[in-house]
Amino acid sequence: MFKDVVVNISGRGPRDFAADYATSIAATFGAHIAGISFLYEPVIPDGTLGGIPVDLIELQREENSKVANEAVSRFEAGVKKAGISAETRILDATFGGAATLFAQIARRFDLAVVGQAQREGGASDELLVEGALFESGRPLVVVPYIQKRGLTLERVLACWDGGRTAARAIGDAMPFLERAKAVDIVIVAEERKGGDEINGANMSEHLARHGVAANVKRIAKGDLAIEDVLLSYAADSGADFMVMGGYGHSRLREFILGGVTRGILGSMTVPVMMSH
Repeated sequence: MFKDVVVNISGRGPRDFAADYATSIAATFGAHIAGISFLYEPVIPDGTLGGIPVDLIELQREENSKVANEAVSRFEAGVKKAGISAETRILDATFGGAATLFAQIARRFDLAVVGQAQREGGASDELLVEGALFESGRPLVVVPYIQKRGLTLERVLACWDGGRTAARAIGDAMPFLERAKAVDIVIVAEERKGGDEINGANMSEHLARHGVAANVKRIAKGDLAIEDVLLSYAADSGADFMVMGGYGHSRLREFILGGVTRGILGSMTVPVMMSH
């Protein structure tokens, strides 16, 4: 059960799609939610500090402060309307440091929520997603920027390949799966292989013991990339939530995503819960 949710709140755009979705998750589970807004340090290109007037640096800092405070105000209005327990924090950070800081904070929560990286967010959005996935040790829900509805669990796709991260993701997602009206265990394969672990029989039996009646769906990969197969199935089946392992690794501050994970994060059309 999710009792503590943390979300990165953003002041960009007319609405904060990640904060709205996270609020709906907290309302569904009766959870406490924390909204984290980053007050970013002004960006000063290397070697140009002496060439930038101090008043321009201060102007950028004031603008960043305004964005952070507006994000908090909007978030607080949303959680008040939802009638849930909430807190907010504004933290100073660099664009690179925010990812590490958010991941450290997320370790003290049951679930972290961030928005899909957007082009106008530059590398900071991508770093935040990757940092939360690899460094928090907690499940992460990534919300697509096209998301308009709150949490719905009419049909959930649980991606399964028999691997460690897929098993971790399904285990972490159990509160979602237990509330879902329909669950599909989706396996993408180039050819039929033997063994219960690969064909999903054992996983479906495991979910059944938790009261989750899951259907095993085996899909031929064909000439498509695995992420395209999954996204196509999600669209065709009317899925509104996806669960999958987040593949990749990090070393120092360099994050390296697996191909399928990167593909899903770049083209996602439904919220995706990932675990690493």
